[in-house]
Amino acid sequence: MNEMKDTPTRRNHEYTVAGRHRRMRRADREVLDRSRIEAIIAACRIVRVAYADAEGLTIVPMNFGYEYSDDGALVLYLYSAPVGRKIDAIRAAGNALAVTFEMETDCEAIEGRTPCNWGEAFKSVIGNGTASIVNDLDEARHGLQLLMAQQAGMPGIEFTEQQVQSVAVWKIEASRLTAKIHAAPAPKHRPTA
Repeated sequence: MNEMKDTPTRRNHEYTVAGRHRRMRRADREVLDRSRIEAIIAACRIVRVAYADAEGLTIVPMNFGYEYSDDGALVLYLYSAPVGRKIDAIRAAGNALAVTFEMETDCEAIEGRTPCNWGEAFKSVIGNGTASIVNDLDEARHGLQLLMAQQAGMPGIEFTEQQVQSVAVWKIEASRLTAKIHAAPAPKHRPTA
């Protein structure tokens, strides 16, 4: 049986229910396969992390590294100065700050027939999770190594204890993850004269 016919293209009649997450409206663009999701993440360089603190809502773009935990959950590793708003927020939340994050790649404008019909091709991952400061020196070093592998294609870089302790390494353990691909349409072939 054709898999595309079994999968709905849109879920227009679903509503948010307290305590439950609404499913993606464009079911035809939803990515569920873990290897395809990981390919999207591997192609990204920036993750935007949003959270609420004593000053209100904020969002910050960050470089990251990642891996999957033993139970299959995505773990993002980030670093920042050891002082500042992000670190204060994590500490104020008892080293368990609720966050949401977003990353995208392969963005390209899609021309429409009219200005209101334009769109954007993209691949994206959005998730929720908990941010915490990594206090274990070995895990912090590992997080920095993952970050360098992701950002610079340089896996296995060695960091001294002083280098690791000069920054705050923190991580986001994802509790929910969605991925979406909106592919660009195939170019139209125009007959030649």
